[in-house]
Amino acid sequence: MKKGKICKICIVKRKGHQEEFDEKKIYASVYSACLVDGLKEKEAERLADKITKQLKKWIDKKKLVDSKDIFNQVTKLLNKENKEVAFLYETHRDVS
Repeated sequence: MKKGKICKICIVKRKGHQEEFDEKKIYASVYSACLVDGLKEKEAERLADKITKQLKKWIDKKKLVDSKDIFNQVTKLLNKENKEVAFLYETHRDVS
């Protein structure tokens, strides 16, 4: 994030920089894990939407959140819904 820019909810990334929370990234990563697990598109959309909404509710009152905490929360939420998708989400992180 550029110096001086203020974000509503800042995410502290693994390398220490901050960026604005983007719910589309959560949706996309959950949706991708669903498809890898073999869920049909509609079911993947439903689950990605549900997890994204639950995460937004969890993160809503925070101003600064560590990306690891978001990762752990998404994994926890997914485990309640679909353990296979949760496993894929947890083990196939973007390593960039």
